[in-house]
Amino acid sequence: MHPDDFYYTKDHEWIKVEDDKATVGITDFAQKQLGDVVYVELPKVGTQLEFHQSLGVVESVKAVSDVYSPISGEVSEVNQGLNDSPELVNQDPHGKGWFVRLKIKNKDELEKLMSADEYEKFLEGIED
Repeated sequence: MHPDDFYYTKDHEWIKVEDDKATVGITDFAQKQLGDVVYVELPKVGTQLEFHQSLGVVESVKAVSDVYSPISGEVSEVNQGLNDSPELVNQDPHGKGWFVRLKIKNKDELEKLMSADEYEKFLEGIED
């Protein structure tokens, strides 16, 4: 259900790391909880983010929620496609629905995150 090569947070963000770059989005669980996403607010390229700092906001028919950076880094790219098609977050949360790409500042912070298996176990505790 959740890609094995990603890391996950307790706030339901995911991060995929490739060398010193990372792609960030919200998990399938998060998008299901939110319902239909109608708007996504993202930071500007060049924004410096610290571990667990809000990187933007996702607005759905049910709620408005902050999205947190799973790792410190500089925003190198934002998913402009979400401006016109915020529903991509619902349709493909682990793919085309990504939020930002970061240049990683401190890879040691990855140790604070969960593997796919750990995240699945974490979700079992929520859903019980």
